[in-house]
Amino acid sequence: MRGDEARVVDAFAAWLERDGWAIRREVNFADLVATRGEESMYAEAKGKTTSAGLDVDTLYGQLLRRMPDESTSARYAVVVPSAALAAALRVPAWVRKRLSISVNEVADDGAVTEHG
Repeated sequence: MRGDEARVVDAFAAWLERDGWAIRREVNFADLVATRGEESMYAEAKGKTTSAGLDVDTLYGQLLRRMPDESTSARYAVVVPSAALAAALRVPAWVRKRLSISVNEVADDGAVTEHG
């Protein structure tokens, strides 16, 4: 991971840590795995690219392939820079809710906003 993707992951990791999550990076091909008590979250991130729509579609595919078995209560996160937010939100909210996927925007200044 390099460039803007590393910036996005670093900002998201710091945001989670401030909320009490323990962070591990590059676990079982996930960009980030976070745990807090019995909770767990798997995150995939993308940085700024010239093809945000295609890259975000790839991100969703990577995240879906890495979901553990259905008995888990794990949460999932799509983490993107502001420039890719519209592409990340193309997946309908009801689908993201059913699959426990939040969309997390990382602004240029590092601020993180969760979009459900």
